[in-house]
Amino acid sequence: MVRAISLPLQGDMQAMSRRSEADPMARALGLAARAEYATAPNPMVGAVVVRDGVVVGEGFHSGPGSAHAEVVALAAAGELARGAELYVTLEPCCTTGRTGPCTERILEAGVRRVHAAILDPNPLVDGRGVERLRQSGVEVILGQRAEEATRLIEFYAVWVTAGRPFVTLKLAASLDGKVATAAGESRWITGEAARRDGHELRRRHDAVMVGVGTVLADDPALTLRHGLEGGRAPVRVVADSKLRTPVSARLLADRTAPTWIAAAGPMPDKQSALLRAAGAELLELPSDHGRVSLPALLAELGRREITSLLVEGGPTLAGRLTTERLVNRMVVFLAPLVLGGQDALSAIGGPGVLALSDAWRLNWTSVERVGADLRLTAEI
Repeated sequence: MVRAISLPLQGDMQAMSRRSEADPMARALGLAARAEYATAPNPMVGAVVVRDGVVVGEGFHSGPGSAHAEVVALAAAGELARGAELYVTLEPCCTTGRTGPCTERILEAGVRRVHAAILDPNPLVDGRGVERLRQSGVEVILGQRAEEATRLIEFYAVWVTAGRPFVTLKLAASLDGKVATAAGESRWITGEAARRDGHELRRRHDAVMVGVGTVLADDPALTLRHGLEGGRAPVRVVADSKLRTPVSARLLADRTAPTWIAAAGPMPDKQSALLRAAGAELLELPSDHGRVSLPALLAELGRREITSLLVEGGPTLAGRLTTERLVNRMVVFLAPLVLGGQDALSAIGGPGVLALSDAWRLNWTSVERVGADLRLTAEI
């Protein structure tokens, strides 16, 4: 068994939910985790109201359009919120979106002190919520369990500041870094436990993306399996510059989630009509030397409120994403196999770098054993 090192893999919500309830902020983090990534494009947030050392109300944000965590917790506390303390994992909002500003609800409830783990990275908030509360006489304390709270909203933080989704690149390879044999055989390099873990990654992300080469070679459905059927199915995205996706592709036959196909420049009328009739939504994007511009694609996904993207494409797509420095996290499942062969596909394609000084260096955040395989996680 391999011992985990450094930080746990992002998204380990179960660990947060097991925090000691004696710590109100830890309890708020556990509450936030109950949303299980269903809040996009909003962040996951939990809140706890404490009066005289006793929890009198708590809640979490469950999804767009639903009440924010603070509002749920204050409603549960009722009149007991007056003079109480509020623990919340993210700075209360001071803007009106799908719902009203939480700062005003806090002031109406008569809370005397607010403990906020971190500021909201949204440029429309980013300290303004705290300022509003302090100017109205509410004491605000920042920073408790800030690291955990930051990890909890990292998908949202990238989306709200960069306008594109947080990108996780998932790879499954042999010990020598191959994703298929020289003959093209790839099913299955990793074991059942690793494949189920990969589907759990899918469930946590808003969208999953492959390149058209993967569609043609493997015909994936990109659905949730391994006991996760019925969960939040991610939008399926195909980077397909020339619209080569067959209308018979499994991801079009299955309608459990939308399928978006991104093409470069003007699209052929006949094939685009066939794909639309088969259920696909086509995204016409700028061309980058005849291929879909990946920065433009990520910007379009961000505009469509996709806050997190899991990339499961082959070596070509992985190579382009890493070359263009568009990946936030890499999750690599390594199998105890050695395939060898210079003609066997490596996990990341493209021209690569000529000098080690040009290599893209990441930081290990966890190393864990999953069944017979290893799961390695690194991020920028």
